[in-house]
Amino acid sequence: MIIKMSGSTLLYVLLTIAIWYWTKEKEITTSKKIIIGIAYGISSVLSTHFGVSYSNMIINVRDIGPLAAGLFFSPSAGITAGLIGGIERYIAGTYFGVSSYTRIACSLSTCLAGFVAMGMKIKMFKWKKPSPFYAFFMGSVMEVFHMYVVFITHRNDMRMAFLVVKTCSIPMIVFTGLGLAISSISLQILTGEWKNPIKKIDAENESISQKFQRWLFAITSIVILGSFIISYIIQTQSAYQNCESTLQGNYMTIKHNYFLNEDNLGADSTVLYGIIDSNRGVLRGKNFSQFLPENEYDNILDNLGKVSPGVFWGIKSYIYANKIDETKILVVAMSEEEVYWYRDAEAYEIAFSDILLFTVLYVLIAYLVNQIVVNNIHLINKSLGKITNGNLNEVVDVRSSSEFASLSDDINQTVVVLKGYIEAAEKRIEQELILAKTIQASALPRVFDFPDRDEFSIFASMKPAKEVGGDFYDFFFVDRTKMVFVIADVSGKGIPAALFMMQSKTAIRSFAEAGGSPEEILVKTNDALYEGNEAEMFVTAWIGILDLSTGVMQCSNAGHEYPAIKHKDGSYELIKDKHSLPLAAMPGLKAKPYEIQLEPGDKLFVYTDGVPEATNEQEEQYGINRMLDILNENQTATMEHTLRAISESVDRFKGEADQFDDLTMLGFEFVQRSK
Repeated sequence: MIIKMSGSTLLYVLLTIAIWYWTKEKEITTSKKIIIGIAYGISSVLSTHFGVSYSNMIINVRDIGPLAAGLFFSPSAGITAGLIGGIERYIAGTYFGVSSYTRIACSLSTCLAGFVAMGMKIKMFKWKKPSPFYAFFMGSVMEVFHMYVVFITHRNDMRMAFLVVKTCSIPMIVFTGLGLAISSISLQILTGEWKNPIKKIDAENESISQKFQRWLFAITSIVILGSFIISYIIQTQSAYQNCESTLQGNYMTIKHNYFLNEDNLGADSTVLYGIIDSNRGVLRGKNFSQFLPENEYDNILDNLGKVSPGVFWGIKSYIYANKIDETKILVVAMSEEEVYWYRDAEAYEIAFSDILLFTVLYVLIAYLVNQIVVNNIHLINKSLGKITNGNLNEVVDVRSSSEFASLSDDINQTVVVLKGYIEAAEKRIEQELILAKTIQASALPRVFDFPDRDEFSIFASMKPAKEVGGDFYDFFFVDRTKMVFVIADVSGKGIPAALFMMQSKTAIRSFAEAGGSPEEILVKTNDALYEGNEAEMFVTAWIGILDLSTGVMQCSNAGHEYPAIKHKDGSYELIKDKHSLPLAAMPGLKAKPYEIQLEPGDKLFVYTDGVPEATNEQEEQYGINRMLDILNENQTATMEHTLRAISESVDRFKGEADQFDDLTMLGFEFVQRSK
């Protein structure tokens, strides 16, 4: 039987694996759901007609079909399989005599299996596949229901119902549960979801739902098992007392009728009796005229006058015997099977009803805990996730109970207080940034009019992306006829860039005022900035030193943007000078010098990458060409007007897009040579 049942169960497992391979990389469409339902339905039909013969009964694992279809693939497929298998089972039992005694129970359990699978798949497992434990549990409980219905539908024939249940229940319950559990394990292995069930889960990785369900299962099982044991003990005692009363009553009746020479001594049909002489010969009763085995006779003589367990004609029984005269004894007995059959039938029925009650309570309580507690915790955690990610306008609004309402209010109040602290901190930071902005602005030249100098016209602007920035410009005289121009761009933005910008500006100005060519100034500045540059920042810089008496400008470029120049009778164009590495990037900088000859009427424009790399909402860059176009549109304008025109052009281009980089420009017009 075990081998045949194992084979039938294995066929279901193989069918499940085959269907998984068929659907694993495809959407389970309506047509596929119908095919799956029909496949499992046919398997249930085959289980009905090719069941395993055992103790004159036919046992099978038919209910695996709708359960596997519904739990592992689609609820509708499970219902389809259940209806096919269940309806066919009823027809076969009613009209073709196939196990007609259990046709109602079998057909009902198979039909219901599909609907149970649907409910569990949707409500309990949330469309996921059940674990091996839950799969075994569901398969076993479905067969428990199957056996329980056999009792319910045969209340007037409990002996036969008990015989059917006693014979079929254990193998059907065990193999149906194993079939689903092995299918679940197989699918977990195939999908890479297999987890060692023995490995202990850390408390922090175990959900409230899992922990609650485990304790609920353990405690409820202990309570129900305890109740069953107490009931079993009481029923055993009651059965023994009934047996004792029956034996003693039959003894008196048989003895009375024997002395009246009645042909029928009036023994109950469930009672075995014998009047036995001193030679162990049977004078009346079971096995008349035969001799009772000596060991049985001696045991009876040792227990005269009391009900005791023993063996009567090879049958384990409860026996009551006593003398009816000097040479004869009357023995009455009931087989242990007869004494306890009703207790055993009640035990099976109570056990099945307890298991079903336990299952309903377990599923209902677990579902309610998920709905009332766990799901609301997830909602709160979802809102907290948004809050911790910076959305302080998120409101926690879970009010399914006073506890959750109180928790929601506490969290919201905490966020309100936090927002107050943040607003206060932001105001302090804003004030400090305004002060930093003022300090940084004051470090840049703001006076562009030189009343005693008529050789040039100059204007510059710096618009940081944040309150403070990393760009800077500078211009100053190192003697009466030599003027230095600097424009630079520090990597990064905000306070760190502003601090590095101040350090860079100070270093360049110090080395320039000490004398030297532009390339020497950049080399010395690079060495000074590189030392102690733990933040690994760098700065691009362009420097020019103009001799106002000759118009010759000595220049050097450390990774900065190309300058734009306009000669008196020409248009603005880029000076594509040779760059060195940015300052502070690495030691041993080798700056490259070059020279520009300016004539009266020439204009020079230098800028940072915030101008050409300004980006609009379509993620397009402003570009060099647009910048040159605006410069050339304003060839005759003052440098102040020209810089403002470029700034306005950039603002129009980027529209509502954020300014991601500092915007710094310096314009110079050579008017005449110094005299």
